[in-house]
This record gives sequence, structure tokens and C-alpha cells, in this order.
Amino acid sequence: MARVQAIKGSKKLLNAWAFYDWANSVYTLTIASSIFPIFYSALFSSKDELVHAFGYEMKPTVLISIVTAFTFLTVAFLSPLLSGIADYVGNKKMFMKFFCYVGSIGCIGLYWFSLENIHWSILFYFMGLIGYWGSLVFYNSYLPDIAFEHQQDSISAKGFSLGYIGSVLLLILNLAMVMMPEMFGFNIGETEESLNLAKFEPMKISFITVGIWWALFSQYTFYVLPKGVSNGHKITRNVVFNGLRELREVWRKLKLNLRLKRYLWAFFVFSMAVQTIMLMAVYFGEKEINWASDSEKTTGLIISILVIQLVAVIGAIITSKISDSIGNIKTLIGVNFIWLCLCFYAYFMQSPIQFYIAAGSVGLVMGGVQSLGRSTYSKFLPETDDTTSYFSFYDVAEKIGIVIGMVIFAVVDQISSMRHAILFLFVFFLVGIILLFRVPKEKTS
Repeated sequence: MARVQAIKGSKKLLNAWAFYDWANSVYTLTIASSIFPIFYSALFSSKDELVHAFGYEMKPTVLISIVTAFTFLTVAFLSPLLSGIADYVGNKKMFMKFFCYVGSIGCIGLYWFSLENIHWSILFYFMGLIGYWGSLVFYNSYLPDIAFEHQQDSISAKGFSLGYIGSVLLLILNLAMVMMPEMFGFNIGETEESLNLAKFEPMKISFITVGIWWALFSQYTFYVLPKGVSNGHKITRNVVFNGLRELREVWRKLKLNLRLKRYLWAFFVFSMAVQTIMLMAVYFGEKEINWASDSEKTTGLIISILVIQLVAVIGAIITSKISDSIGNIKTLIGVNFIWLCLCFYAYFMQSPIQFYIAAGSVGLVMGGVQSLGRSTYSKFLPETDDTTSYFSFYDVAEKIGIVIGMVIFAVVDQISSMRHAILFLFVFFLVGIILLFRVPKEKTS
């Protein structure tokens, strides 16, 4: 018996779509934002220790920045090719699944991360990152397909909220292993080997839990979501570069849609700074804040991440409510102004309490800028069935912005410090605000 497809706008379809945030957000919290940065930094015996990779000697944070930038560049190149094929054969869910499982395997592979095998280790990091962002290309493109315009702000915010809640639940379990290893059967002895095992083994096991969680909970989303708009076509050699042609077509249409074009320029600029800060925040806290001891540093960074995630749930909901009242663009201008102020604050902060204050402020605007940025673009789209190509263009703009942001951050970090790198991002928020003011209120052609 054939399964009945859920109807656009139905509660079942909206909830199934939003539930993928629950599944994949554990990656951003545990791998991108908390335990992996702490684990990675702990591999180095001093703040000034350098890492040898790809024939160069560099700061550990610079290596992560460069690999992250390369990953986003890869996603930016692949997404239009794959989204074009997905539109042509009408099966975007197949590609969303592929990236989900690549990311899940990458997370599990991080269990074997070591400086002795740095290149294989970086490959697993690359797989996790490309899996997460690659799947989002197709996940985000479902939004106008499954929700009507008046539903998109709220369901986008619900997705982020589910993601924050689910990722915090798994993080609490993982943090219990890290902070109380003896309760989970890890041997704490007096030898250096046993102490290192108690320090690193729980972190490495947490990477496995992320991969399993991600693959397991995504199954409900994959079961309910439709494949896409099927047109009976098969993949041939002629359609491999169909995505690039569609991308050019989207660019041509954007020239006729002044509101969408100007919004995309603004999004490109402020997203560049937002994503760079979010990717490097824990590395900044680990290196630049004056912690009293290593144990206080680990605990403090963990507390900060939890604060960010919990406050982000509230921030996403509040931002959605404010946007309903004053409009998306005005709300985004206000949120970007707060980010701008945070860049100045971060440059001067030294103590753990100052870092906690910054974490709470980041959480408040992080959820808001992500959910509202996505839903604003969706609401500005013209009437079209070709949503994947439009969201591919959105995704390419975001990824290229992140590449530029991470490269600038790495260069400034290598020649100076992360403080100056964070301060430099102020420019992008300022330009983003100026560009948002230029977005027309009504559709303009």
C-alpha cells in the first residue's frame, strides 16, 4: 500500500521538516562549538605550540580556519551542481540523505583524531563539516515547499529551537562523561597515561554519539518529507552542469528583483561575520581569556556554550515575534547592530565573567539572525517551483562569505592575534546594516 504524502502546510509535514534541526544540530554544538574545540586545543601543550600540516607550520587555530574555509569553498562549488541534478530528477531528498550520512561518518571518525595522523584526522573533520552544510542546501530549500509564507518565520524558528534543545540534551550527557569520567567506567589513576585517557576518551566517545544521533533522528524527517517535484528525468551527462546553468538563470532573475538582490548582498556580508564568530568563539575563549586553571577553563567554556544554546532558543522565538510586529528587515538591522557592539566588547574582554556575558549576548542574537535570515529569503522569493536552485544560490552566497570571513580571520590571527581578527569583523556588520537599509519595503522590479 502506497504511503500518503503529507499536504503542504500540514502539521505533520512542518514538524517532520523542523525535526531535522533536532537531528543535525548536535553537530554544530558538540563538534563545531564545544567539545571538539576543547579537545583540539588540549592536544597542544602550550598556547604557542604550532602544528605541522600540508608542508607548513602554523598556529592550531589557523589550521582549523583554513580547513573550514576550504570545506565551505567545496560546498559552494558542489551545491549548485547537485541542486541542479536534484531539481532535474525531482529527488532532493536523496542528496540530503547522502550528506547527512557523510557527516555522520565523519563525526564517528573523529574518535581517531590525533596529531600523529593529522591529515587523516583533518579528513574526518572535513567530512563532518561538509556533511552538515551540504545537507542544509537541500534542507533549507524544502521550506517554501512545505510551508506557506505566513508559516515560514514560525516554523523556521521552531526548527532552530528544536535544534538547540536536542543538542543541549546530548551535550549534557557528553559533558557528564567529560567532567565525571569515573561514573562512566573510565579509569582515573595517577599515571600520566591514565589521566590522559580520562581526559580524552570521554571527548572522543562524544563524537561517536553525535554521529549516531544525527543519522538516527534524521530518519523521521526522511520518512515524511517528499522526494521533490518529480518530472521523470534521469541523471545523464548533459545535466551534471545543469545547476550552474540554473544558478546563472537565478542571477539573471535577481537583477529583475531589486528587493531580493539587495537583501542577498546584505545577507552575504553580515552572514560572513556571524558564521566566522560562531565557528571560532570557543577557540577565542580558550586562547584569549585569563582562566585561573585548565579545569576552570574547561568548565567555563562548557558553561558558556550551554548559555549560548539555551538563550538562543529564547532569542529565536523573540526575534520571530518582533519581526511579526515591525518586519523582518528592521529586526535584522537591530540584531546586526547588537553583533556590531559585541565585536568591540570581545576585543576588550579578559576575565571569565566578561566571557559569560558575551556568551549570553551571542546566544540572544545567534538564534534570531539564523532563523530570520533563512525565512526572510524564503519570503522574498518569487513564485516558482524551482526552490532548490534559489536556495542553492542563497547557500553559495553564504558559503563564499564564510570562506572570505575565515581566510581574513586566519590571516589576521597568524600575523597578529584573534582579538584583532574579531575586531576586524565589525566592518562587515556595519556594511551589512547599511545594505539592509537599502532593501525596498515592497517588491520592486
